[in-house]
Amino acid sequence: MNRRPLVKALSGLLFAALPLSAAVAQTITLKASHQFPGGKGDVRDEMVQMIAREVAAANVGLEIKVFPGSSLVKPKEQWKAMLTGQIDMTSFPLDYAAGFHPQFGATLMPGLVKGHDHAKRINASPFMADIKKIIEDGGVKVLADAWLAGAFGGKDKCIKVPADAAGLKVRSAGSTFAEMWAGAGASIVSIPSNEVYNALQQGVAQGTDTSSGSFVSFRLYEQIKCLTAPGDNALWFMYEPVLIGKKSWDKLNAAQQKALMDASKKAEDYFARESKGLDDKLVDAFKKAGVQVVELSDAEVQMWRDVAAKTSYKNFADKVPGGKELIEKALAVK
Repeated sequence: MNRRPLVKALSGLLFAALPLSAAVAQTITLKASHQFPGGKGDVRDEMVQMIAREVAAANVGLEIKVFPGSSLVKPKEQWKAMLTGQIDMTSFPLDYAAGFHPQFGATLMPGLVKGHDHAKRINASPFMADIKKIIEDGGVKVLADAWLAGAFGGKDKCIKVPADAAGLKVRSAGSTFAEMWAGAGASIVSIPSNEVYNALQQGVAQGTDTSSGSFVSFRLYEQIKCLTAPGDNALWFMYEPVLIGKKSWDKLNAAQQKALMDASKKAEDYFARESKGLDDKLVDAFKKAGVQVVELSDAEVQMWRDVAAKTSYKNFADKVPGGKELIEKALAVK
């Protein structure tokens, strides 16, 4: 029996399969983790999901698996998880990594960012150039910028002036705001945003500050009696970019890197369009739930800034390397 034709045919089949096998072998899967609810309209989750969809459509041998709702890594552990390779990407409140780089506290500093248009100007400023250099030197790369406005919520009463915070147990999103709250006479409860609902429900916290998106996606309208909305005098803005570990970035080929950056730009543009709308959705959701909604007047927001200047700003300038210069650069952005 002549087996040559059979061998030749099998060889041909194997040869034909090689390019496919090679393509499969080259496919890289990135794990993207974040703390926000998945599939429930949170724009930070949608940013990451959009990047995953766009990258898949680019067909460059790259896929992104998204793990929302702290399902893979706890909220404040995501920075370290990127460095160790446990995860590759995250949508991350940068201030959460202030324990590694205290300068990041400037990205959740009372009154530094005054509105959504101001946030765009901040992104293009020397202040943000300094922050991004620290991020990169720390082993991480920014894929997409995102600034969220935020609000105050009181479980039993409105919080409009510093005197309203005296004696309250307040959960704050970061240390710089916590210092301002403490300066107003509050005691601080340290927990991530996905635990605030239970803390308010159980009386562990009587007030909180967090982003407009988190107020809605974590259904805090079920626990809050009065909301101090951002309005025209937002005191609370937080930088929550989409990040990738540089080790993970360096594993990608040029086509994959380009596809990821193109996708991230689309997600950033999407977020920029949605960010102001988040404040409107916040007010609508809380009013619909029967929550009292108030805003800060010019005089009231200045009272909070005065407290912050004596606490958050001063401590940051005194204790953080380059802190004074960072605050000055941020305040210089008009």
